[in-house]
Amino acid sequence: MNYTIDEQISLIERGTVDVISRDDMVRKLKKSGESGVPLKIKAGFDPTAPDLHLGHTVLIQKMKHFQDLGHDIYFLIGDFTGMIGDPTGKSETRKSLTREDVAKNAESYKEQIFKILDPGKTTVVFNSAWLGKLTSYDMIKLASQLTVARMLEREDFKVRFDNQQPISIHEFMYPLIQGYDSVALEADVELGGTDQRFNLLMGRDLQRSWNQEPQVVITMPLLEGLDGVNKMSKSLGNYIGITESADDIYGKVLSISDTLMFRYYELLSDLSAAEIEILAKDMQEGNIHPKEVKQQLARELTARFYGVEDSARAEESFEQVFKHHGLPENIPELILEKADGEIWLPKLLVDAGLTGSTSEARRMIKQQAVSLDGEKVIDTEFSVQPTGDVLIKVGKRRFAKVCFQ
Repeated sequence: MNYTIDEQISLIERGTVDVISRDDMVRKLKKSGESGVPLKIKAGFDPTAPDLHLGHTVLIQKMKHFQDLGHDIYFLIGDFTGMIGDPTGKSETRKSLTREDVAKNAESYKEQIFKILDPGKTTVVFNSAWLGKLTSYDMIKLASQLTVARMLEREDFKVRFDNQQPISIHEFMYPLIQGYDSVALEADVELGGTDQRFNLLMGRDLQRSWNQEPQVVITMPLLEGLDGVNKMSKSLGNYIGITESADDIYGKVLSISDTLMFRYYELLSDLSAAEIEILAKDMQEGNIHPKEVKQQLARELTARFYGVEDSARAEESFEQVFKHHGLPENIPELILEKADGEIWLPKLLVDAGLTGSTSEARRMIKQQAVSLDGEKVIDTEFSVQPTGDVLIKVGKRRFAKVCFQ
């Protein structure tokens, strides 16, 4: 399908915060249309954790928009930069990852992104391919491109400097190295969150120094989590992980507020802007109930990661549990041998796959979100007697049956 420049710009700008600059974007699109050469669209992800959540997919969804328009997508995995640690938004030096951590997480990313992107039209690149070849001379030349004063314009660095908090020299290198990625790829467009603006603009500066045409920088908003206040984050527990079960994804999407719902539609849905506008208008005029609008979003996002059939099953399960106050039909079972002593509940929650860590388990217990056989548990040091069967519920949607034998 051929898109006009205005149609391309409309889709590209949807949900964005900044396009730097719009005139450059229009010019690049016209040049691409006339030459038949697709634009190179770059977005980088440091593999700092094995799993992605919906907040990460805001960028991936925008990459899909470019892919739908016929442009080339470069999904850059920062296996080199991941070992430095991105200082963006941090009040202290980020812990560096080991090569083993980076390799493991990178493979996980590759599996997850193709739930959204077309693997046949996506090039996955690792920045160690060029950064690992830079000599000490090259690094010094790269460092000469920026002054300390300019680096301290970054808000997080400025705050740490003013508060006399340490800033390691290698952290200054991070924006330069990220910018050099754009030079190595000769990127036409780079996507990133609003917190990455400084680093993204660095790419434009370095491309000029290397006599390349500067990339267009597009910043995307940081998606609010389930609380509707803070950005989506695993550490805050307000996230929807794309590797979570279909039941969890469906149920969590239904838990967002009616106001936040259209924010998710704009940033995550495949519906067009016009279709979303019609939904919003129909809801405001009372032609459709807000729950139905939210259910449509929940079905779409669940189907994206698990398929239409599993999405439908998740909806049926949700209705069974919440409308009819029943239990899911297929509750996962964990069979354990009877232990000599009691089992610490946070550890049991991890073993049952209900939480990702004991710290998350403790947090859920503190929030009174954990129950055993229908009774809430509020003691984070509670231990379970290893006898018989125990039905565990975490939050509103996570169940497991532990059978001691």
